[in-house]
Amino acid sequence: MKKMLFTNWHLMRWIRLFAALGITYHAFATEQYFFLFFGAFFLFQAVFNTCSSGSCQISKSKTE
Repeated sequence: MKKMLFTNWHLMRWIRLFAALGITYHAFATEQYFFLFFGAFFLFQAVFNTCSSGSCQISKSKTE
């Protein structure tokens, strides 16, 4: 579990993390708590490196 959380942080995971933090902040700042669901959704995807379709992981093999 610890290895899954702290390894393989690529650009898309960082984007999801910043989106989650931004959406959550905006939900609290504007008191529109419905958007907390979206913030939690992006946070879950960033932390556990998952996607709704399962096709957004970066391949690890390199072809020449």
